[in-house]
Amino acid sequence: MSCIRRAPFVLRRTFASSAAIDPSKITIGIRREDPQRIWERRCPLTPDAVHDLVHGEGVNVLIQDCERRVWNTNEFVKAGAIVHPTLSPSHITLGIKETPLEEVLTDPIRAPTDSATQPPLVPRTHLMFSHTVKGQLYNMELLSKFLGPSEALTPRLIDYELLTGEDGKRTVGFGWFAGVAGALESLCALAHAHLELGISSPFLYTPRPHTHTSLESIRATLRDVVGAQITAEGTPRGLGPVVFGVTGTGKVAQGVLDLLEDLPICKVRVEDLPALVANPETDLHKIYVVHALPKDYFVRADGQAYERSHYYTHPEAYTSVFHSNVAPYLTLLFNGAGWAPNFPRLMTNEQLTLASEKAQQVGKGRFACIGDISCDVEGGLEFMPQASTISSPFYTTRPATLPAHLPPVTIMSVDILPTALPLEASTHFSNVLTPYLKSLIRGYRTPGQPHLNGDVNLGRAAALERATVASNGKLREAHKWLEGPLGTWRESVSSRASGGAASAAVREGPKKKVLMLGSGMVAGPAVDEICSWKDVELVVASNILPEAQRLVSKHAAGTAISLDVSDWSKVESLINESDIVISLLPVPFHPKVAEACIQYKKNLVTASYISPAMQALHDRAVSADVLLMNEIGLDPGIDHCSAISMLSDLEAQNKRVVSFTSFCGGFPAPDNAEDVPLKYKFSWSPKGVLSAALNGARFKLWDKVDEIAGKDLLHQSFPNLPISEVLKLEGIANRDSLPYGDTYNLRPDIRTLFRGTLRYAGFSSLMHQFKAIGLLDPAASIHAPTWSHFVPTAMAAQLGRAVPHDAASVRSALADLLGPAQDTTELVQAMEWFGIAPGQQPNSIDDALLPKSPAPPIDVFAALLAHKLRYLPDERDLVVLSHEIVAADPTTGQEEIHASSLMAYGTLEASAMSRCVGLPVAFAARAVLDGDVRARGVQGPGVEKAVYGRVLSELQRVGLGMKDSVKKLGRGVLGGAVERSLAETRGLVKAA
Repeated sequence: MSCIRRAPFVLRRTFASSAAIDPSKITIGIRREDPQRIWERRCPLTPDAVHDLVHGEGVNVLIQDCERRVWNTNEFVKAGAIVHPTLSPSHITLGIKETPLEEVLTDPIRAPTDSATQPPLVPRTHLMFSHTVKGQLYNMELLSKFLGPSEALTPRLIDYELLTGEDGKRTVGFGWFAGVAGALESLCALAHAHLELGISSPFLYTPRPHTHTSLESIRATLRDVVGAQITAEGTPRGLGPVVFGVTGTGKVAQGVLDLLEDLPICKVRVEDLPALVANPETDLHKIYVVHALPKDYFVRADGQAYERSHYYTHPEAYTSVFHSNVAPYLTLLFNGAGWAPNFPRLMTNEQLTLASEKAQQVGKGRFACIGDISCDVEGGLEFMPQASTISSPFYTTRPATLPAHLPPVTIMSVDILPTALPLEASTHFSNVLTPYLKSLIRGYRTPGQPHLNGDVNLGRAAALERATVASNGKLREAHKWLEGPLGTWRESVSSRASGGAASAAVREGPKKKVLMLGSGMVAGPAVDEICSWKDVELVVASNILPEAQRLVSKHAAGTAISLDVSDWSKVESLINESDIVISLLPVPFHPKVAEACIQYKKNLVTASYISPAMQALHDRAVSADVLLMNEIGLDPGIDHCSAISMLSDLEAQNKRVVSFTSFCGGFPAPDNAEDVPLKYKFSWSPKGVLSAALNGARFKLWDKVDEIAGKDLLHQSFPNLPISEVLKLEGIANRDSLPYGDTYNLRPDIRTLFRGTLRYAGFSSLMHQFKAIGLLDPAASIHAPTWSHFVPTAMAAQLGRAVPHDAASVRSALADLLGPAQDTTELVQAMEWFGIAPGQQPNSIDDALLPKSPAPPIDVFAALLAHKLRYLPDERDLVVLSHEIVAADPTTGQEEIHASSLMAYGTLEASAMSRCVGLPVAFAARAVLDGDVRARGVQGPGVEKAVYGRVLSELQRVGLGMKDSVKKLGRGVLGGAVERSLAETRGLVKAA
């Protein structure tokens, strides 16, 4: 019988359908996650989302085959996806974790087209958690793939971690799921720790998150098995009351707390713990949960109570007592609190020993198990040595400092917890990501015209801009600091390639010298930008040398020198040695600096308003062939550039401008403004803001010139401005708007001309009350021995009689100054918050701020606000600029609303205000250095397109571009809101 040789059996995967890729459509690619990440089962889009994209948005969706993914490939194919091995036809590529280096597609791709002609090439877009934005050296090679010459059409990198809403809070992430999965894995670790003690606890039946098909099933098991057994039988008596501790206040902690609701819990306070654990009658049919907050375990060295703002300003003044007040009483700790260097740890290695000693005395099994969900290795918990894996989620550790007679600690520290809940985590992720993806798709369809892509208020397009790490071959401005880690990585590569030989680029030709006078709050971004120019050397001259040294410390092209501006011979010498001068000194110094620039024939750039003294130098500057460029910051500055650019475009279209309304403001990001009076903070002296509240205003509304007296400025503010759908903003008229008719070359018969300042709602009413009771008085002279005397002393100056500083007398004086019908609730609460309410105990730190000799109330109040409302290190600011121009079509007479807006948040590296002031100064200086600006004399940015056009173009490059839109809706929305609000305030119409 002959032998039959069989062909080898090969199992080939087949799919429900195989469609062709339509070249006329945009193509989305869904990556297979790195095969080395064996537990990564998440997917950025659900099959339902793919169906919506294919059939609703009309795009191609490609997907790489993967048998580990939470949804199988056939489910995506049935939804309309096409299986593709490399995703090379994709315009937009999505994954969860970073793409393996060899799979990053960097070559440009043809734009979608349905015409017979060959379409142009366009750059790709990649979305992922890139793990590059904190300068992680191990991923700098990945980041380098998105950098290169702009003509190469290098791809755009968008990081999910940076996607935020207008309120500045993250919108795409997995924090809550990390908390839920971490709680479950920690309970499993606890059950194992109990077995080692010889005890079987109900937590043995806790489901591990990856073993169930749904979170609903997991929670049902936790509730109906674990929770039911605890309710019916109680926890083992040998363990005593089971106490769970939770730290942290974010989504991770909330995920833990939400999951624990499925158990029979009883919430307790930290101060309840000793008695709770010691009481033999404590009910064992409950789990006791304590949510320990920083105020419960951080104490000040001076004995005063924990204060969040003080903590972030002076972390060195605090130590943790968690080891003595909380840890010894816990059965299990869920740590969801983050940690940063220079801040006190939740527990040190030495404190672990103290906590363990006390825990042994309290009872069996105390503080033997920790779920470190935050997973900061050797961070908040110094003795947490490593991250764990889902394959092996917990381990025991014994730091060298822990005595042998004390037990080791069981720790769960998995660093990819959300992937243990791949179905719910992916569904949530897909739901929050899809709107951004649709905005990206529309951006490809209408390149350079985001106002045409259907994105409501351009919010998602703006968010995607903020989340862009690199595009056109360059790092975005907020991420330029990554050049440092990139340089370190490149040096290591070069060192390995050349056996460690050093190399340096040789620059040829003389370098131009830029002199920067001053090193204040806006200097940082300007220094970084200028020092990035290869043909320039920068000298920063400041009376605060350490500050100047810090600014140039990371730049080889920067030098810091000490300068006292009273040493005028040295100032002149520095000016004479430079090619261009940037003055960031206080405004009164600018004219004298300008005179020296005229003498030595050096051009000057400043961000300040053109003062009469500066304007008087115009003819001399022209004769000396010198440019004195002013008003090139934010307001004035970016506002001028944007307005003049818009108006020039309208003039070119022969359209008649009938209305111009503009608002600009800088204030804290929403999450940093919620709990402070005025919803405002200061980066520099508050006196300028307070003084502005004393000025009157003049403007034109609907063909009528109107004025608001200084005493009424805050009372006649403009609430509910239609600038943001999220932020509730109000406006205040900004001095005299009418001269801007000449600045912007507007027709004399323009019907509306208004410029205003933006603040959060409620600022004006409270500041008006401060003003009415005399706290903004610049003329009186008072002396208050303590802050509780400040308000009655200031009111006495207004009333012309003494006001005792008891509460009843102050209330009576408030009624006299504000009127008996005026609600003073918010005012009194603000006084208490500031520590200036009558009868409040004196504070040595605050009282040290009081002037020792008589001073105007406005100076005293400014000193207090500078201390109480200063930005803390972890806080961000926000800049909002909004123009509205109504223009009439010359043929039809139909009116159009042309809007332009900027919304910029501060970053970890620089505040929004410093970027919006410092960068335009640098960009204007570059244009002058390059010889592109022909104008001479005293000028603003509107003098030539070489200035305002250059500045706007560069701002777009660094992520601070203006967003424009056009609507054919008749009279202006913003201007109409101002007009309506003023009429309501004056009782001319009934308030809505």
